[in-house]
Amino acid sequence: MGQVKDFTVTPIDISGVREFIETHHYSGNVNGIRICQCFGLYDEDTLIGGMIYGAMAMANAWKKYGESESDVVELRRLCCIDDTPKNTESYFIGRTLRWMKQNTNYKVVISYADAHYDHVGTIYKASNFEHIGMTAKSRVIQFGEKTYHDKTIRTFYTNKYGEKRLKPFAERVKTALENGDAQYEERPPKHIYRYRL
Repeated sequence: MGQVKDFTVTPIDISGVREFIETHHYSGNVNGIRICQCFGLYDEDTLIGGMIYGAMAMANAWKKYGESESDVVELRRLCCIDDTPKNTESYFIGRTLRWMKQNTNYKVVISYADAHYDHVGTIYKASNFEHIGMTAKSRVIQFGEKTYHDKTIRTFYTNKYGEKRLKPFAERVKTALENGDAQYEERPPKHIYRYRL
């Protein structure tokens, strides 16, 4: 593996990072994310990291951080393969923040460090994010190896007949909850980090 300074960061479509993130990120999925921008981290031609920026997960949460929803973006997923050199993640974040600053109109990036997985936000601190508090406790749906936000079972689309329907993955999770194959789990508060673009 090369040195961090030699890695390249490239804007990429979700199709280029979906499988990577579903394999390497602790959540195991990207379902339900309203995606704004994805990035790949490469060691020569090998994908070694993936990142997704998207609209904030919680409806109206943006109001705490910006004047309009278009001001605020959330760093929704970030993962790298396990044996990357020290500082790889902060390098990856730094390059994407520079790209976002130059190519978008976002003013604020919000990200969360999940205390359930013993994350405290070390990489965000190293990337000059500001710790601004903690979320409330929450609950998630654990279904097999994947973890879903509890709003998953309320994720709808409108079909060609104008009917409101649950998205297929939401239907699967809802059915699993009903038959006992999935369960709700309580989670501790998360650390909230902010970066002003």
